Amino acid sequence: MVKETVLIEAGAPLTHLYLLESGISSMMVRLSDYFFLPTTLVTLTCTDVSVPETGRAPVMQETALDSAHRSSAPRSPNGFLSALNADDFELIRPHLKTVDLSQELVLVEVDETLKRAYLPHRGVISLVVKLARGEQIQVAMIGRDSIFGTFSALGDPTALNSAVVLIPGVASTLDIDRLRAAADQSATFRTTLIRHGLAVYAQIQQAVGCNASHSVESRLARCLLQTRDLAGSDKLVLTQESMAHMIGARRNSVSLVANTLQQAKYIHYSRGHIELDDPDGLGRAACECYAIVKAQYERLLRPR
Repeated sequence: MVKETVLIEAGAPLTHLYLLESGISSMMVRLSDYFFLPTTLVTLTCTDVSVPETGRAPVMQETALDSAHRSSAPRSPNGFLSALNADDFELIRPHLKTVDLSQELVLVEVDETLKRAYLPHRGVISLVVKLARGEQIQVAMIGRDSIFGTFSALGDPTALNSAVVLIPGVASTLDIDRLRAAADQSATFRTTLIRHGLAVYAQIQQAVGCNASHSVESRLARCLLQTRDLAGSDKLVLTQESMAHMIGARRNSVSLVANTLQQAKYIHYSRGHIELDDPDGLGRAACECYAIVKAQYERLLRPR
């Protein structure tokens, strides 16, 4: 007999750590538990599975700041850098460089070692999963509000997915080793880094559910709104192929849906150039995933 028990619901504080001797947890990794952010992002259940006695359950050069002007000096337009206190910023400030993010530039491929972190000022980085038959599916985006390289600095530097520039722009960059050293040196720096990593994690898990359950139209509306937020512009340059990767759909489906959104006067689309004419209308066409991810970002990146 199989019995499911709800251990915690999404959004509730996690107060206990569960160490299973038998059974299978439906959520094997809970980053918030290990990094002292107790609010869970998903519902966690445990399935009780009968196991034979003889067997085992299956194992699933930014501007320098002197001490007199640290609190008032202008900071980078990147959200992660601007969220750091003055002392934490100084841990990495001497090691920051500025680079151009040209469209379709590949920053890392899956299984490669990520050597540098990227903190966009403008532009958007797409995290992509590539399948054996050539399909490419976007699982998350990182823009001016965050940082690419969090998990490599906190854990294993081997990339779990490919990263490519979706929207061109400019970014600060530094060696992953320097980022890791700053996290080891300062607890507040590490906490900020963890929060940004959890925000990306929230986006990834929501994309999984969205791509499996929602219509192509609502998924495209969601992704266009997210890209607008991250790029800080109503005007985007996106090919049909890029949009197909964003929502895990075929190009012909994207073409039909983009035409539908254009007829509704939500967007204007021509030769890879998209202008969001009616973001509010586009928001009504989007699924709930846009608001859910945005709320998680607000909670994690801009805590009160």
